[in-house]
Amino acid sequence: MRSFALASASLCHRECLRFFRDRARAMSSIVTAVLFWLLIGFGLGGSFAPLGMPRDMGSIEYLFPGTVVFVVLLTAIVGTFSLIEDRREGFLQGVLVAPVPRSSIVMGKVLGGATIAVAQGALLLLVAPLVGIPLQPASMGLAMVALFLIAFAFNALGFVLAWRMESIQGFHGIVNLVLMPMWFLSGALFPIAGAARGLEIAMRANPVTYGLAAFRESLYAGPAAGPVAPESAWLVTVAFAAVAFALAVAVARR
Repeated sequence: MRSFALASASLCHRECLRFFRDRARAMSSIVTAVLFWLLIGFGLGGSFAPLGMPRDMGSIEYLFPGTVVFVVLLTAIVGTFSLIEDRREGFLQGVLVAPVPRSSIVMGKVLGGATIAVAQGALLLLVAPLVGIPLQPASMGLAMVALFLIAFAFNALGFVLAWRMESIQGFHGIVNLVLMPMWFLSGALFPIAGAARGLEIAMRANPVTYGLAAFRESLYAGPAAGPVAPESAWLVTVAFAAVAFALAVAVARR
């Protein structure tokens, strides 16, 4: 247990140091998401009123939780690029021969990426009162837990995808193929109730839908703009994080 904790903490600390020393990387994801949010939100304006959305909620307010989740997803997945870089530099090979369990290596990489992603999301979350979403200490705490679970799950998923990848360019293509559809079909842009039948089925099968629902419910201290039950939202989100981590550990042990 001591070697597990020490190896995990060391790798987590290394991931955080690498990220915050790279200012361009630290700012690019959040600036991209904010621009996307503002352009889409103000562009849709008063015409944005899909079926299932509360009548007193504007496009800027509705899109805000999805934008925060987008920042977390993007930062989490991009953070796994470091796994490919570590292999090229020989650092990963040195870690693999160390007398520590493979699960500690996965935990350190995933925990470091999740910490960075949550920190990015928390910065954007400070804007919530400006769009009509009140922030209370209890709701903030639950919201951060939801963001952490989402970030942890996607870091683990990115670990699985990047473990045997040799090219960052190839990994980037796979990320776009996996990440963007999952985010688009999560209820970030339109509620489940307003989707066509086929899209509704895909959205209900998408684990990000439940993570976003848990995050929305935390912000509003109750169900908000979605028919997903709070218990289901949290249960699926926790299960998604656990399964993704188990897959990452299984891949690392092969």
